[in-house]
Order: sequence, then C-alpha cells, then structure tokens
Amino acid sequence: QVQLVESGGGLVQPGGSLRLSCAASGSIFRLATMGWYRQAPGKQRELVALISNGGSTDYADSVKGRFTISRNNAKSMVYLQMNSLKPGDTAVYYCQLRVVISGSDYWGQGTQVTVSS
Repeated sequence: QVQLVESGGGLVQPGGSLRLSCAASGSIFRLATMGWYRQAPGKQRELVALISNGGSTDYADSVKGRFTISRNNAKSMVYLQMNSLKPGDTAVYYCQLRVVISGSDYWGQGTQVTVSS
C-alpha cells in the first residue's frame, strides 16, 4: 500500500518562498510519475507540476519560472520549491503518485499554503 505524506506548507508573504516535501512509502516510487496539485477554496483541483520517473518535468503555465519540482528516488521523496509566491498561489497542495503501468493514483492528505501580507 502506498502512503504519501506532505509537509512544508505554511503562511508566507507575497514574494516569499516555501519548499514542500512529500514522503512516499512503498517500493513503487522509482517507477512512478509524481505530481503536485493544488485546490483553492471554491475551485477545482489543478495540476501544478509533474516529474516522471526519468526526471522529465512539466509545469502549469501559472507557475513556470517560479516553481521547481524535483525527486530523490533513493529517499522516495518529491519536492516542490516555490519562489516569488503570489496570493493566487494560496491553496491546499497535494502530492500525487501515479503508477504508469496500471494508471493507479495515490494522494497525500494535503498541506495548506497561504500567501498573504
């Protein structure tokens, strides 16, 4: 069974930075595509960034140049470095693990990011 635990959220001023972390249990991590999604109040969950098991990355247009996704396969960790944060980045951020072969998705419980002065 896969479990994902996010950490690193909090309150930050506009222009500030945060680094989110996601710890994954289970042996499937190396074969999985990892993603960060977010959901703001009253809005649908949206993709923020993806990283394949080979290290290829993709970003939502709204975060390109500001956010960086990375992974450490040895530690089964995925990270989201968020710089130049804006109030519009306020949301609950979720870590996702997708098993490419089966298409199965696993989600963390989410971590709140609030950007406010």
